Amino acid sequence: MSKILGLVIILVSVFGGYAWAGGYLAALWQPAEILIIFGAGLGSLVIANPKAVLVDMYRQIKELLGVEKEDPELYPQLFGLLGMLMNQIQSQGLKVLDDHVEKPRESSLFLMYPAVLDHPNVLQFLIDNLRLQSIGKISAHDLAQILEEEIYRIEEDRLRPSRALARVAEAMPGFGILAAVMGIIITMSSIDGPITVIGIKVAAALVGTFVGIFACYCLFDPLSKALEHLTERKSAQLRCVAAILTAFAKGKPPMLAIDAGRKQIQSENRPSFIELERWMVEQQS
Repeated sequence: MSKILGLVIILVSVFGGYAWAGGYLAALWQPAEILIIFGAGLGSLVIANPKAVLVDMYRQIKELLGVEKEDPELYPQLFGLLGMLMNQIQSQGLKVLDDHVEKPRESSLFLMYPAVLDHPNVLQFLIDNLRLQSIGKISAHDLAQILEEEIYRIEEDRLRPSRALARVAEAMPGFGILAAVMGIIITMSSIDGPITVIGIKVAAALVGTFVGIFACYCLFDPLSKALEHLTERKSAQLRCVAAILTAFAKGKPPMLAIDAGRKQIQSENRPSFIELERWMVEQQS
């Protein structure tokens, strides 16, 4: 909702201010200029990026517009699940993981925490690294390095759509100038016509410059930043899991290991230690 609200504020401020100053909104409707600018932007996006990036961009934008806030049930259930797993490992050893990580969606333990199952990125990261530990003994130092490298690679892949949109945003003023120049070329072909006709054609050409700048700073650049924040939020989820697994591998008790993960959560979603204790009691009751 906040993204839609932001867009409405931009449209009302820019076009409302233009109309308030005495401008005619109809004069800004230049379909040919719009086609040139956005068509060139879309074409450059397709040329510059592989299909996987474009598909991921579509998915991220869809997610961004659909769910803007963190799932309030994710962290309470994630902490509850990891607490149960760590307690079982302490009492039965790493082999107990085999019953859960091979088919987590059929595991009686995982089914108790549906919010974790609803986040495939968190679920896949968790079970992959639990499986890694169940295969053989890994030192806490090596585990921390493995997890950090994996998160870095995942983050870099997720940032590709945002960076692609940022590059298109940078190019949009140039595409606007391109459309404006082409409009001036059309104007020059009618230079012997009435002055009013020439004025209308020059105004139409200048709309191209306006549209390019508007698309850059009001649409594509903010959208790329929003996708970047979405990636940071998802990376925080993985860093939370990584911190818990690493702390537990160092020999810390489950509650202290979970607290290490809590500290990796972004401030707007991070619970206090008292809230964490309450969550753990609720999840285990």
